[in-house]
Amino acid sequence: MVQTDREENQEILKESVTYLEHRGFEHIKAAIEGYETPKSYHKKDSDVVITPDIVADRAGIKHYFEISLKSAKPRLLKSKWQFLDTLTRMRNQRFRIITRRGHYKFTDEMLKDLNLEKNLIKL
Repeated sequence: MVQTDREENQEILKESVTYLEHRGFEHIKAAIEGYETPKSYHKKDSDVVITPDIVADRAGIKHYFEISLKSAKPRLLKSKWQFLDTLTRMRNQRFRIITRRGHYKFTDEMLKDLNLEKNLIKL
């Protein structure tokens, strides 16, 4: 989700972190209280900062998780997902998308626009 949406949806972020903990993920980093903030990436020559919603490890492989919610800035969200997908492919890591009821269609349309084949984690 985009930075402006992150502050409004802290409960969804906490629920997603709890879900991942129960699935065996370790060293979880998220932008919520009690957890370390994930590493941010800065785009050269602009003010754009990309921070994954959740970063966690399982079986020695780093996983990046994005929470997909309807957004007022879908273009920024698309560029963020494309960047994270490219980054994880280069480093042989994983990129997954977590979504909720009421946001499935929005998420599917975003993935079709980007030509990404992702299995969604539906909470």
